[in-house]
Amino acid sequence: MSEQQNGSVAVATGPAPEQPDRSDQSMLRRVLKGSVGRNLGLIVALLLIFVVGAITAGDTFTSVNNMLVILRQASIIGVISIGMTFVIISGGIDLSVGSVMGLASVVATLDAMQAFADSSHWIVMVLAALAVGLAAGLVNGIVIAYGKVVAFMATLAMLVAARGLAEILAERRTLIISDRGFVTFFNADFLGVDVLIWIFALVAVVGWVLLNRTTFGRRTVAIGGNREAARLAGINVRRHIVWLYAISGLGAGIAAVMIMGRTTAGTSTHGTLYELDAIAAVVVGGTLLIGGRGTITGTVLGVLIFATLSNVFVQNNLSSSVQAVAKGVIIVVAVLLQQRFAKPTGRTT
Repeated sequence: MSEQQNGSVAVATGPAPEQPDRSDQSMLRRVLKGSVGRNLGLIVALLLIFVVGAITAGDTFTSVNNMLVILRQASIIGVISIGMTFVIISGGIDLSVGSVMGLASVVATLDAMQAFADSSHWIVMVLAALAVGLAAGLVNGIVIAYGKVVAFMATLAMLVAARGLAEILAERRTLIISDRGFVTFFNADFLGVDVLIWIFALVAVVGWVLLNRTTFGRRTVAIGGNREAARLAGINVRRHIVWLYAISGLGAGIAAVMIMGRTTAGTSTHGTLYELDAIAAVVVGGTLLIGGRGTITGTVLGVLIFATLSNVFVQNNLSSSVQAVAKGVIIVVAVLLQQRFAKPTGRTT
């Protein structure tokens, strides 16, 4: 105790009690609520599915060969989903990717195209599929951006038209690929991993860099967050939207090449309902349907979750109907969580 000069008794003083570091807590909270936290949640979900598969199917599920099977099954829809991620982040939607994929596979395997490839190189078939996908995406983008048609209706029209054109060109036949070099290449492996998986990994890396390390990616997020504000900030919104749908179409073209390699054929039925699987993977991966937020990492995890889940069902001899119900439940839960917690932040990782 000590006395002040006026004679009053002063309160004893000592070291102040330590306060919790609120800055660290708030930073941790922000991290967990951000993209890192969302991706960690997806990783936990994927691990839980893996554990269920390991318990119910045993060594058959956990074998290296089965893991490669899962990645192979995820690769084609994964490529489409990465293109879809860009479109949905911008606030759009692309319902045509499955049909465009089928059309691209048909055009690339037409008799005339295969004859041209025989006289030159099978890369001609690859370029033809990519060109079809890119062209369809550009048409979608131009109609949406400059024709001011709602994305849902524009891509729905492309869905119907592309599937119909594919049926006309193929005459409802399955077009078998005769070039052995093409078949050999896309069924080969590198370092023990299938070429299709390497293609998926490459597309994912390129997509991640484009979205997170370029001005193009930042503008995509800005357009999805507030299109009018992006326009006032000097972004050419219409031109950017055209390129976004071109990327989605190109992804469908790449997926067409991959499925041609896996099935050694082109047909108008390739890609049926793939657009729904891609949208589901993107949404489960944390991309907002209203735009403004999304991650390539989340999309890849979403694709792997569905592929692993399907494999678990197959290993346990469960019907495709049960798989469909489980997938529907997962999608509904993901959308409900988005509505409850999701707020566009304007930045992706």
